Formats: sequence, structure tokens, C-alpha cells
Amino acid sequence: MPSSLAAATPAGPVPRPGILDIAAYVPGRDHVEGVAKVYKLSSNETPLGPSPKAVEAFRGTAESLAIYPDGGATALRQAIGRKYGIDPARIICGTGSDELLALITNTFIGPGDEGLYSRHGFLVYKINIMGAGGVPVEAEETDLTADVDAYLSRVTEKTRIVYLANPNNPTGTYLPFDEVKRLHAGLPPHVLLVLDAAYAEYVRSNDYASGLELALTAPNVVMTRTFSKIHGLAALRLGWMVGPERVVDALNRIRGPFNVNAPAIAAGAAAIADEAHLAASLAHNDTWLPKLAAGIAAVGLRVTPSVGNFLLIHFPREPGRTAADADSFLSARGLVLRAVRAYGLPDALRMTVGTAEANTLVLEALAEFMGRSPVNS
Repeated sequence: MPSSLAAATPAGPVPRPGILDIAAYVPGRDHVEGVAKVYKLSSNETPLGPSPKAVEAFRGTAESLAIYPDGGATALRQAIGRKYGIDPARIICGTGSDELLALITNTFIGPGDEGLYSRHGFLVYKINIMGAGGVPVEAEETDLTADVDAYLSRVTEKTRIVYLANPNNPTGTYLPFDEVKRLHAGLPPHVLLVLDAAYAEYVRSNDYASGLELALTAPNVVMTRTFSKIHGLAALRLGWMVGPERVVDALNRIRGPFNVNAPAIAAGAAAIADEAHLAASLAHNDTWLPKLAAGIAAVGLRVTPSVGNFLLIHFPREPGRTAADADSFLSARGLVLRAVRAYGLPDALRMTVGTAEANTLVLEALAEFMGRSPVNS
């Protein structure tokens, strides 16, 4: 082989153009080198853990691990249908809502097509769009909140999907349902509106709705949900989507034949029916979300009002007081929050509402970091 040809020949398979331009998703940290006890407050996991009924159902599948799961996750779709009054045929389940978001993107976006999301929206949207060969487009926000007019101003003839995380991660902000309906009304019929409602269960605002109504009545709207947050099944990777029959049918054609495992199906069906555990999880969040927001503000830090199970804390750009400084200070004490530089928020950290012990320790540590007296929790 001529030396010039050998030099031009790659050593192995080459990804198609654009793949290596994607910044890989980095999960929240779960340990700190040299620190024995760590309080993980970086991934918005529930401090109450899963429903005992879900754990029991999970264990009940142990003797059947050699058998393929139900490819349609029938028992889980029926349980979701009973909970929300939905025809199970309109539901599709996946390995977390992440898989469903990827399936949606790969089904409706191709090379050159555009996917639209808000400036500080979930990083997975951009990753999926680029992975499908599409063009990611950002809509600016107002006060770290999705802006309907900004969204509509970025819609073009190439737009295929509009993604709206509502509430949004990592900001914790939300759009009232009237605004969601206004966004939908302004979209061309061929554009799919994806309502990512991963934190819907936590919202207490009267003007909020998850989007279920639109997903059941509009031909171009889907809603995704997850079992990873309030249901405490993050380790099982389980999510679901409801939408028009044509969209569900299209996704079923490309999803893996056994994409949801049997323990997840059993645990998910039990979890979604356990109203008492759900109520306890909500009560804990309702108690601590405002208490944390007030305590953090009292030591001189700004907090973005949140309706989820987490808070976005803003730090000054002063030497020794930056978000990076705070991250190091907290981590040394075993308090692991989430840096959100990748979301375009280099001056902030996101904190999950944790156990009473973890929450109190964070308030005390932030007071020490800011040189203030801790607020009584």
C-alpha cells in the first residue's frame, strides 16, 4: 500500500460526521475521594427511597430471571392506565424517559432537521438531536423560565420537534398550562411538541398541568414521565410516554423488543399504585423545599424559585465565594451538589431536597461558607 494511502486510511471505524462533536452527558457525582460519608444531593433522587410495595414486587421476580419479560410491558401500562384514566394502547414504556426521548428524536428528526428547546433545558435534548444528525436550536428564556414567544420565534420550516421540560431541570421553573397551550397553538401541525414532565408530581401550583390533556387530544403532542424521581426507581431505569396512536405506533416499530426488564415492570406497577408512599414523599418535599429556599437566602445567596424537588443556588463571582469554591467546600464535608456549568450556569449549583439530616448539614455548611450564622432549621 502506498505510504500516502496508508496515512489517509483510518485505524478503525469512523463515526459519522457530527457524533464526535457531541458533549457526553455527565451524571451527578456520587462520591468524594477521601470522604467516608457522602450525602448525594446531585441527581434529584428521592430521599424516601422506593415504595416498600415496589421493593416486594421487585424481589418477587427473582425466580424468573431466565425468562424474557413481556415485550409490551402490559401490566405496567395497565397500572399507569388505571392511575390516570388512559387507554393502555396510548402508552409506551421505556428504559427511563431518556430512552423514550431518544426514540422520539430518532423517529422524527433526520439530517438537517431542527429540534428546538429552551436555553437551559435538559442536556439530553441537544445530545439526541445531534445524534440523529439534526440541528439543535435554543430558545432564550426569561428569568430562567421558558418563554413561549421566544420558542415561536425560532420555529422554521425545518423544525420537527419542540421539547419543553415542565418543570425544567435544572432551574426548577415552569410554564402555566395556559402558556403551554399557547405554545402548542402556535406550532405548525407537523411539529411534534414533547412535554417532558419528569417532576410533575411535585408541582403544587394551581395553574400547572402535566400536559396529559394535550397528549390525549392533540395529534402532535406527547408527554413523557419517569419513575426515577418521586417513585424512587432510578436504578431500574423506567419511564413512560402517552401520545397519539400514530406516534406510539411509530415508536413501537423501532424500540427494542424487550426494552423494559421484568423487575422494572413489576416494581413500576406496584409503585404507581402506592398512594400512601407518594403522599409521604410529597409531604417531605413540601416541608423542606421552602425551608431550604428560605435558609439559603438567609445566608446571602440567591435561589431560583422551584416547583420541583431541587433548588438552583446562585453564587457571587467573588474570589473565595464562587460556585466552584462552594462546590469544593461542600464536597470536603461530604455534601455533593450538582455543578451546572454544562447548562450554561457556571455561577450556580443545583441541590436536591435530601433527608432532614442532609438538608440541615447543607444549611449549616453554606452559612459557614458565607461567614454567616446558620438559620434554625
